[in-house]
Amino acid sequence: MSHTEERAEGAGPFTTRLTWRLAEGGTAVWESRAARKRGMLTIRPEGAEATSRYADEVALHRLRMLNTVASVAFAVGGALFVAGAAVSQFGSGDPLESSTIYFVGGLFFNTGAYASLLQTVNAPRRGSSADALVTRRWRWWSFEPLRIDWLSTFVLLMGTVVFGVNLLDSFLQGLTVQQTNRLIWTPDLVGCLLFLASGHLALIEVGHGRFTARLRDLGWWIVAVNQLGSVLFLVSALADFTDPGTGDAVNVAVANWGTITGAACFSIGGVLQLFERP
Repeated sequence: MSHTEERAEGAGPFTTRLTWRLAEGGTAVWESRAARKRGMLTIRPEGAEATSRYADEVALHRLRMLNTVASVAFAVGGALFVAGAAVSQFGSGDPLESSTIYFVGGLFFNTGAYASLLQTVNAPRRGSSADALVTRRWRWWSFEPLRIDWLSTFVLLMGTVVFGVNLLDSFLQGLTVQQTNRLIWTPDLVGCLLFLASGHLALIEVGHGRFTARLRDLGWWIVAVNQLGSVLFLVSALADFTDPGTGDAVNVAVANWGTITGAACFSIGGVLQLFERP
């Protein structure tokens, strides 16, 4: 089907939405999040209601599978982080117990982030025809930094890896204040900043370069809730800094509650993501 490209939207080098004028009238609209999450693009015939057109069943099966893995992993990982912080705040206060819960939760976050990256890598792509999506061979990895969805999910994965360093180091005993801040607090802070950067890119993607509330868009709600969780994680990390003068954390209660509420946001986001599928 012959067509001409009409409009490209996004931010900077990133394209998040493309609109083509079809030869027989009407338009075809490709959006990066809709393509990788739902495997779809939108056809708007002249004078008729818009319809969705989907990729083939191979691509849709991949997206459903990866979406389920990522959703469940983030929901469970977030719940475990809530439990770990709750044990620290209300339970025995045993740092080994809470560290173990956090570490298991971190493994779920790793899994969810990698599944999200795989969903981006294996999403159906725009073909030579504006009204169709093309399924490519399965890949376990790609390097596509000029795709905003790839960059967002890759940064998220790196954030979970850095969090893993923080969680492993939290098992170390007998650390000085300087060692605690360098080996435990610094990776925690870096991981939070990477989560924020990933969420920022996701907001740009879902808003097509504009930071606007899209209250009827499930994708926007998922991104917004997760970004709120990232902000709360950052608050928790800042409050968990060990003061060299006293040898104590700045505010243990704020650190725990920041983790509880931030992790709850990621758990809620994971549940919502179950419904954002083909």
